[in-house]
Amino acid sequence: MTTPAASAASSASAVPPSPADPAVAVDIGTHHARMAEVGPDGSPRLVDLPGATLDEGLPLSAAARASRVAALQEAYDAYRARHGRARRLVVVVARRERPLPDAELAAALGGLRDAPEVRPLGAPHAVLALLRHRGAAGDGRYAVCDLGARAAEVTLCAVAGPSVAVLDGAEHAPAAGLGDAFDAALLAGAGLPHDAAGRAALAAARRGPDAGQRLRSALDRAARNPDVYDATTVYWLGERPVTVRDFRTALAAVTTALDGTLDTVGTGHAVVPVGGLARLAPLHTHLAARHRITGLAGTDVDPCHAAVLGAALVAAGLVDPGDRYPHAVCVSAHRMVGGRLRSEELEISPAGALEPGRAPVFAQSGGRPVNVRPAPGAQRRVVVGVRGTAGGPVLPVRTVHIPPGAPGDRCHLGVRLSADGVAHLVLRPVGATTTGTEIELGRLPVDLTRTHH
Repeated sequence: MTTPAASAASSASAVPPSPADPAVAVDIGTHHARMAEVGPDGSPRLVDLPGATLDEGLPLSAAARASRVAALQEAYDAYRARHGRARRLVVVVARRERPLPDAELAAALGGLRDAPEVRPLGAPHAVLALLRHRGAAGDGRYAVCDLGARAAEVTLCAVAGPSVAVLDGAEHAPAAGLGDAFDAALLAGAGLPHDAAGRAALAAARRGPDAGQRLRSALDRAARNPDVYDATTVYWLGERPVTVRDFRTALAAVTTALDGTLDTVGTGHAVVPVGGLARLAPLHTHLAARHRITGLAGTDVDPCHAAVLGAALVAAGLVDPGDRYPHAVCVSAHRMVGGRLRSEELEISPAGALEPGRAPVFAQSGGRPVNVRPAPGAQRRVVVGVRGTAGGPVLPVRTVHIPPGAPGDRCHLGVRLSADGVAHLVLRPVGATTTGTEIELGRLPVDLTRTHH
């Protein structure tokens, strides 16, 4: 099994792409888009874009904020205007939010002007790609906490060598947005509206000299003597103060939401806080009192940039994303042979062959596609199951019914994973170039022992 050190060493030995052959990553946020690439030294870095700020990225227009497709096009157009066409583009996709559903994703990525080769990558896989490259994530379970403007999203992942499997997930997404609600509470304490000007003033205050140290000191004093220090100013927004009391009230809503979301996926896992709110040192203090924090704390990596920097490493080929489905997918059916009921089993996809957002994988025998005959005039009942990499029996996942076909009909049977990891059984007529019929299967199990029990 690959160790973290070996994984980091093998990654470091890879050659980053040349400037003439660029590979970049993009992470579309609520208000900004961030793009990253790997520099000549093999380290990921943010891409210089016209109008972008170093901490937040490229501000999105109102039209782009209303559509992830428009945001993706706007970010890529800004990149192309300054740097030219990219060879490969890795798009960070939130796992549970589904910001780019399959049909929309295909239209967006396929419709990009001067489009490069595009690959979607789940945000947790992107974050763990960065940690694995830095030797900070070995085998084990990690709760990746994405604390952004929209929600607190926790994804439980298992790292085993080069494989990163998603086991569970939960989110807390208030109507006003988690990060936006936090900022709105701070601005309200200063008597300011939550608008673009207010957010800019708050961002400038957070970037001020010693702003983080001043905040920590004020909170520490207030914890010892709240009656005296709760009115201490932690930020000045122009001539308007944000006090310790304002900050603690706003932060309490975030920590309560995060604690409940983490409890949903269980305890005992290493916690990796990322996203804009993960910049807050008091939030790390709160988490450290309850969990084992790993990853980016104390490093030079901005937690808001973790996903796009990890995706840039994947785009450059320096890290295997590890997001392929680790188990084989099979179907079994029953038919009468000589008056006896006989079970037939067909492996559709070998272990590690399915990649989210990629083309379907079809059953093969001897290197040739297997033809399946639908039952004429009646539905055919089949059981979809998975088999672990160690072999053994197939674990049934779902029973589906294949639509009836005309006499002589033949089709290829396949399976695909959408960009957000939802599996689909695919029936493509022999000789056809289109997908044909698809049956949604839901999420395939990763931890087969836990699923079995």
